[in-house]
Amino acid sequence: MVENRKVIVDGEEYDVTIDREKEGFIATVRGRKFKIEIPDFQPQVARKDRSSSKRSKGGTISSNIPGKIISIHVDMNEDVEEGQVCLILEAMKMQNEIVAPIGGKVTQINCSAGDSIEANVPLIVIKANEND
Repeated sequence: MVENRKVIVDGEEYDVTIDREKEGFIATVRGRKFKIEIPDFQPQVARKDRSSSKRSKGGTISSNIPGKIISIHVDMNEDVEEGQVCLILEAMKMQNEIVAPIGGKVTQINCSAGDSIEANVPLIVIKANEND
């Protein structure tokens, strides 16, 4: 498994490609390869992905931090697909695309563009499609 990471060493930032091997890792930094060995390394056991469990994902869109609604990209009773951008939220001076967690029909919109919102407040509610 290959990962690209940003690391900071003595205050300097580097883009690093990390490739896992049997006994350790190969890290590529600025074109140079380094073998990294970790004594007694035990790979983490992969956890079961909770999203694949039999319980359904919720259709409520909220933000886990306060912010400001920049724009809303869905309307009441509109059919949306999972992953579709529903609104743009500015939080901590960053604009974030907030996407539909499930496919279905928009049943509630509890915010408007320009609103300042609190954390964990339902902003948009989507009712899942019957065939999902």
